[in-house]
Amino acid sequence: MPKLLVVDDEIDIREFAKRFFSRRGIDVVTAHDGQSALDAIVSHQPDLVMLDIQMEGMDGLTALENLRSIGDRTRVIMVTGNESQDVMDAVDQFDVHAYIHKPLILEELEKVVLQELKN
Repeated sequence: MPKLLVVDDEIDIREFAKRFFSRRGIDVVTAHDGQSALDAIVSHQPDLVMLDIQMEGMDGLTALENLRSIGDRTRVIMVTGNESQDVMDAVDQFDVHAYIHKPLILEELEKVVLQELKN
């Protein structure tokens, strides 16, 4: 069974994504900030991480930078409500597989996540 880590500081988004993807036969783990995401990656070894950029505490960009600095190549999809070119350029240097923009569109979310889990 594929494993997805959903990282977002909004509990509603985490819980919605967990229910949505669990119904599709995916094992879903959640985290509320960048540090808890790093901990979950080590302990759960997900196949894919859906990582929000803007969060309280450690943000998604910092978590991604830390993840890559230790040599972890876990596939990551970034979730953002910020379409700043500077943010996108910063994220691109860390081998991100896709972007999903907020507000989340279910069809896009499902298509991108399921496609990445097939790879």
